[in-house]
Amino acid sequence: MDTKFQRQTAPGITKIAILSGTGRVFYGISIAAMGLITLYYRDFPYMLIPPDRSWIGSHVIWVYVAGALLFLAGACIVLDRKRVSLLLGIVLLLIFCFYFIPYELVVSPDHRHFWDWENAAKELTLAGGALAIAGRRPWGPAIFALTIVSFATDHFLYAQQAAGYIPSWISNHLFWMYLTGAALFASGAAILLGIKRRLAAALLGTMIFIWVVILHIPKALAAPLATNEGEVTSGFLALAYCGIAFFIAGYD
Repeated sequence: MDTKFQRQTAPGITKIAILSGTGRVFYGISIAAMGLITLYYRDFPYMLIPPDRSWIGSHVIWVYVAGALLFLAGACIVLDRKRVSLLLGIVLLLIFCFYFIPYELVVSPDHRHFWDWENAAKELTLAGGALAIAGRRPWGPAIFALTIVSFATDHFLYAQQAAGYIPSWISNHLFWMYLTGAALFASGAAILLGIKRRLAAALLGTMIFIWVVILHIPKALAAPLATNEGEVTSGFLALAYCGIAFFIAGYD
């Protein structure tokens, strides 16, 4: 009986393990790439910390240190070093709690507008992903799912402004913005509530991977690397989201 059960379940377990491993590698590559982006542009990725960086001053050495640490953290995550993933998640969560939130509430003049929290949500998504990969359940997946729901809200509130980001060869931009928002909301809610979690996460990861291919890569290649930090970062950010979703889809 045991042998028969193992024969029946082994293929499924293997597929789940492959999906989870692929997600972790995608996430690790993205974090390592952000480290290289930090080093190349001698500045933090646009969503990693708030725009008020006066505490850094002219000490570019801190940027180099952060870039090197991000690269090493990403490489370690690719190699499945869960303690490094946990440490990264804690650091990113602390940045969100003690840097992004005070900045938005005290410094930013637009903190009452939902869109002004978008970069904070992006950074928090990376924190949730790191905690999920480190095995910190339910907090990691819950944080990730909540931020996905927030991105869905962005799609509905600011569809008109963001519709131009969709490639021109795709028609009915507003329709796709609303459909994408609905898909993000449904998948985020399903992961958060544990409703067909694996299926929802797998579909979410697939959708985001399609975005990487048809949206982010062409935009990243459209301009010279020296002036295209935002699009390059956004591409790897989307790949990180894809990886987190795939990893959650492969959870035991």
